[in-house]
Amino acid sequence: MEKVKVMVVDDSRISRMMVSSMLAKTNFEICAMAENCSQAVALYAKTKPDVVTMDMNLPDEDGIECTSRIHAIDPKAKIVMISAMKDAKLIMRGRMVGISAFLQKPVSTNELIDTLMIMCKDNVGTVATYRESYVTTFAKVLQQTLMQVFGVQSEIEIAQEDSSVLKVDGVAVVVGIVGEPKGRVALYMDADTMFGLSRAMLGMDADEELSSDEAEAAIEEAGNIIAGRGVSSVNDVFKDREMRVTPPGTIVGSDIVLSNPDLIAFNIKAKTLYGDVFMNIGFARGV
Repeated sequence: MEKVKVMVVDDSRISRMMVSSMLAKTNFEICAMAENCSQAVALYAKTKPDVVTMDMNLPDEDGIECTSRIHAIDPKAKIVMISAMKDAKLIMRGRMVGISAFLQKPVSTNELIDTLMIMCKDNVGTVATYRESYVTTFAKVLQQTLMQVFGVQSEIEIAQEDSSVLKVDGVAVVVGIVGEPKGRVALYMDADTMFGLSRAMLGMDADEELSSDEAEAAIEEAGNIIAGRGVSSVNDVFKDREMRVTPPGTIVGSDIVLSNPDLIAFNIKAKTLYGDVFMNIGFARGV
């Protein structure tokens, strides 16, 4: 995979150094750094970067004007604004001149890399984009929710799913994803794990009676929470995605088959003291 070229535009030397450090061990390489608009326009024409990080406050022009001048050279230029300011008016002005994403200082390494991955999907590949910018986010949310809602620690594993069908024994909570990209999330586990986690969620002792309906309802609520948090986390990073979730549906039984037609799917396994919890995430081909 070829390196993805990044130009950093910021009047702060420290900010330029921070972005460079964040990308040092990734597939993104800094091809140019500019401290003002005039430099940025000249360096863009010379180095032809794949993506630009743009500060708002520059000594000669602001980031909006600088973006306009770069787009005059290359209408397809990909630009993400990284600024201390991030309000609705600024975002509206930025979108009018073609800024694709908006991050607020101090930006985290994960936020920056996730955003660049999505913006440069043609360079890094669709599967890598889904895995690094979506699936890893959902995996973190799954792990956090297991701790916050059930009070249980977990070890996480991620693997791409090659099969066109998903077979489940126990309970499966399916939540659709609408917007861009479309897809679905399926949280599933066996019956013993369902009862163990449900009792933990409801603060019940292991020997307390819990009906199947109550256990299923608890897991459905957990699936809804995880899917909603995962989508919100992606939307927070990349403002133009506007992904949303549909109401959850729960399926119970043995030999449940969930189809993955035309989806790029990934399996996340969380190992807990109550048993393994699985989450299968599938996205429509083409971000």
